[in-house]
Amino acid sequence: MGKAQRKEMAETVSYEEQRRRQVEANKRKLEELQLHHLSAALREAAAKPSPAKKRKARPPRDAAVEPLRRSGRVANLPEKPKYREEVLDFGRKVRRTFRSWRKDLVDRVYATDEERSHAITKAEELVDELGSRFPIFLKPMTQSHVTGGFWLGLPTPFCRKYLPKRDETITLKDEEDDEFDTLYLNRKMGLSAGWRGFAIDHKLVDGDCLVFQLIERTKFKVYIKRASSYHEDEE
Repeated sequence: MGKAQRKEMAETVSYEEQRRRQVEANKRKLEELQLHHLSAALREAAAKPSPAKKRKARPPRDAAVEPLRRSGRVANLPEKPKYREEVLDFGRKVRRTFRSWRKDLVDRVYATDEERSHAITKAEELVDELGSRFPIFLKPMTQSHVTGGFWLGLPTPFCRKYLPKRDETITLKDEEDDEFDTLYLNRKMGLSAGWRGFAIDHKLVDGDCLVFQLIERTKFKVYIKRASSYHEDEE
């Protein structure tokens, strides 16, 4: 064996010896730190099955449910709106409105041009008979006046000259001297609340023509000329 080979073998033995000493030193350090006990404990804990969680039993459906506890601050807050009930109520109102609107369409009377013209002519003749003692105007009826919205707009020049400058009650006195209170809206220059009752009570329809005579500051004498009288006069 040559000198070089002996030197190589000596270095290899020296390295193995050094490695063995290092391993023994590491084992002593592990024993000092007791890490091997900790590792064994972890392996043992991992091997044990975890206990099953207990589920709370649900109360039967028929059992009485206790009211939820709420803090004083939360208890004083308003309850959440019940949107489902509001939607159902809205649906009922829409259906009632639709049925009323459909019935209104069925019951409507539509005047012919001849009937409308005849009623206006009769009203004009009455205006001439009544004279100019009191302010006066005539108003032909349309569907919006006697059905649906029941809104009666009055002539703007007449309102500005004779009627109150603020909202006020105006009385309508018919030919039988029965009186009906209505609400006059100054800005809109027309009759609102109360006019519907007058129109329905007197069975006004499309084509009728009314004569309004202002006999007092807030009182009209009202005369009705019927569109249907056209056929009576024809006979």
